[in-house]
Amino acid sequence: MTTDLLERRPEPRPERRIEGVVPISARELRFQRRITLLMTIAPLGAVLWAITALWGRGISATDFWIMTSFYVFTVTGVTVGLHRYFTHKSFRAVQPLRWLLAVAGSMAVEGDVISWVAAHRRHHAYADKAGDPHSPHLIQTPGFKGTLQNLWHAHMGWLFDPEKTDRERWAPDLLKDPMISGISRRFPMLVILTFTLPPLLGLTITGTFHGMWTAFVWGSLVRVFVLHHMTWSINSICHFYGRRPYDTDEESRNVWPLSLLSFGESWHNNHHAFPSSAYLGLEWWQVDFGRYTIRSLQWLGLVRDVRRPTVEQRKAKRSG
Repeated sequence: MTTDLLERRPEPRPERRIEGVVPISARELRFQRRITLLMTIAPLGAVLWAITALWGRGISATDFWIMTSFYVFTVTGVTVGLHRYFTHKSFRAVQPLRWLLAVAGSMAVEGDVISWVAAHRRHHAYADKAGDPHSPHLIQTPGFKGTLQNLWHAHMGWLFDPEKTDRERWAPDLLKDPMISGISRRFPMLVILTFTLPPLLGLTITGTFHGMWTAFVWGSLVRVFVLHHMTWSINSICHFYGRRPYDTDEESRNVWPLSLLSFGESWHNNHHAFPSSAYLGLEWWQVDFGRYTIRSLQWLGLVRDVRRPTVEQRKAKRSG
């Protein structure tokens, strides 16, 4: 961490209303905070239980494959679906694939499709400036305390804010899409599905209620815990630490250790330099499972018009 990042005085949040941001009622805020607490504490509790109860025994092969399969499905829904496709329109997809990506992204339990897309488009419009929903550079407190407050806000504190992103302002295209609007309305049902399918699989495979319970712990709760903190780390860590190979007007950074679990999302400076690119890992050695997935779907004829920056565009944005 560099000294200038610690000593800089971040821009304060203004009192004026910001376009595309609307306040929520006290009742809505209480409900939002309770749901957020539940979705934060329950997976964390499962992680702690798994560590203590299964110490020395490890995870069974059945639970491992259930957890891994659901993680791959839902993280692909986030990075390829919600992010690269629905938010940035970096490629075109056939209708059944659009439906599958929207469902997979919803089952990551990070909000319905339209709300997720609206918040991320707002992030790009105001990146690391007043109006960004989850920048780690906006709380005006100096020193180490300010650093922690900013990182906490960017990681998950923003979920408790008394405001929401205006979906009509940031995602009118998706609101007009009957299929996507229908999936967004069914988000609660998809949340139930993402938590109930793993234990049902565990019961079917093992034939025991113990197998059902452990599949729920690993395949539902631990999987969601890891996925959430991976996604939140892109908002916090990837705007605070790491390398900046490209010149951008915010603090986005590449953090290679996160690239495996995030399926390429942590090549975040690359992404802010070229937001419409379907590939976030732009070098051959930058691991980007989202890129490999899109390439495979393109080969199968399910995806076309894949966008990525040219060599000349990349050279023009190189830092230093």
